[in-house]
Parts: sequence; C-alpha cells; structure tokens
Amino acid sequence: MAAVPATRTLRWALAAIAGGLVLAAPFVVTDKYLLRILTFVGINLIMVAGLSLLFGYAGQISLGHAAFYGLGAYTSGFLAKLGVAWPLALVAGVAAAALGGLLLALPSLRLKGHYLAMATLGFGEIMLFFFTETEVITGGSNGLRGIPPAGLGPLVADTPQTKYLLVWAVACVVLLLAANVVRRRPGRALRAIHGSEMAAQACGIDTVRMKVQVFVISAALGGLSGVLYAHYVGFISPSTFTLHYSLVLVTMVALGGMGSLAGAVAGTVLLTMLPYADAIIPGLSRATVELLQDWESDIHGMVLILVMLFMPGGLAGWGRSFLARISVRRARSAGGDA
Repeated sequence: MAAVPATRTLRWALAAIAGGLVLAAPFVVTDKYLLRILTFVGINLIMVAGLSLLFGYAGQISLGHAAFYGLGAYTSGFLAKLGVAWPLALVAGVAAAALGGLLLALPSLRLKGHYLAMATLGFGEIMLFFFTETEVITGGSNGLRGIPPAGLGPLVADTPQTKYLLVWAVACVVLLLAANVVRRRPGRALRAIHGSEMAAQACGIDTVRMKVQVFVISAALGGLSGVLYAHYVGFISPSTFTLHYSLVLVTMVALGGMGSLAGAVAGTVLLTMLPYADAIIPGLSRATVELLQDWESDIHGMVLILVMLFMPGGLAGWGRSFLARISVRRARSAGGDA
C-alpha cells in the first residue's frame, strides 16, 4: 500500500521539476533557435493532448488531425489579416476546428478501426485540397503571409520569449484540464468505450454522445494549436497540414503509451526534438544530424512498428513496469529485514 503514495509523490515531483524547467527556459536559454524548437514542442503538446483523449483513451483513431490544425490556423490567420482582434480570431479558429470535428464525427459514429481511420484520412485529404485551391482565403500553394503576432491590446507576443511563454501557458492549462478529465468520470467512460463499447453501453454509458464530445474536443484542441502556430510563425501553407503530420501525431501518442498523458508528453518531446538533435546534444556531428533529418519519416515508421511489437504499453507502460519492479524489490528487502 505504501507504494501507491510513493508513486504519486514521484509523479508530482517530476511534474514540479518539468514545470520549473518550462518556466525557467525563456530566462535561461539565450539561443533563439533552441527556444523556437521548445515553442514547437508546446504547440505539438496541445495537439497530442487532444489526440491522446481521442485515440489513447477512447480508442478512436484519427489520421486527419492535421486538417483541424489547418482549420484553426487559416481561420485565425485570415481574420487577423482583416483586422479582427486576436482573441476573437482565436475563438473563431477553435470554433471552426470544433465544427469540422462535429461534421466528421456525426457520420463516422458507426465506423470502427481501419474504417474510421480511412474516413478521417479522407477528410484530411479533402481539407488539404481546400487549403490549396481556395487562394482568395488561404493564398493557395503560395501560403498565407503577413499574419500578425498574437496580442491583446498593448500586450503583443512579438519576441521569442513572449511567444514561448504564451504557447506554454496555453499548453500547461490544456494538459491540466485533460488530466482532470481523464481522472474523473468522463475519463473512466472513455476507457470503458476503448475496452468494449458494448460493455460500456450495458453499464449505462451514452457511447454516441461521449464519442462525439471527445472528437469535438480533440478537434478544438487541434484548432487551438493551429491558431498558436499561425501567429507564431506568421506564415502558413498547405504543406504543413499533410497526412505526414497526422501520422507523426499518432506516432507520438503510440510511443508515449495509450491511455497516458504523461507518456504522450514524453513521446511528443522526443519526436519533436529528433530533427533538431544538434541543438540539444552538444558535439553532435553534422553528418549525424543530416542523417536524422533525411530519415525522419522512416524513423517515425520504425518507432511505431517497434513500439507495437516490443513495447505495446509505450514509454508509460515501461515506466509503470520499472516502478513496479522497484516496489517489489523494496517489499522483498523489507520482508528479509523483518
């Protein structure tokens, strides 16, 4: 019984350390390139938090989340260029992504497994075509340029430090809310649906309503991260919102571990920083960095296959097994001493 509080204490300690590092980074890191990478980690975390609720907890796979990312980015960026205040553009971007999620969820409720995956993949490709062909709104293949930075009145996030703080403030709030959801009744309902939808229905869970809600929430978080990305970079193009990005997000969730937000965070950090290893690991040769960048997609595929074959629980499952072994050893040692 003592192992449970010890595990919780360790989790809280790790969360506190991670929070302290996140808060200290913009004041300690002087390399703007590294700060930019860390900001992209925060943007991806918001996306992965939503996908983790949908895929990791509810078991509803999506290969079209890049479409919601693009809906939020283009809606907010277009409105901001028209002179709309950033908070209103933010709300509009999130609402557009949520509406897209609702329109996709309603006809896809009867689909499961690879059928659902194909439906979401098709939606992503349709939206990519829309982003490319509607040049009046999106700029087409040339992209949407001149998107102003996020701001509220005189407060404008126009420096690397302020942009980082804005993104990570939103990411931390999203992660806290997601953690609160999965620990309470909605989280238990999502896990029940993942385990067996028929059994969940027999227990009185409205599976249709829950699946629609989690899909809309996941899409809205995708739109939120798209809004932050658009106003951070100042330029967006259809090449950002492709199937490749959706697959990377799925790989992040799988690597971290199904049904674990902490694992999803770890998977996101590792895979986001992979192409920029030279900024994290000092002394890394240029040839190694170029190899990682050239083979990035192949590495993602190999990671996904290896996780499915040898580590189905992901990093979170490995961590739980490691802590369990430590607890068993301590219990045996305590029994031997007694």
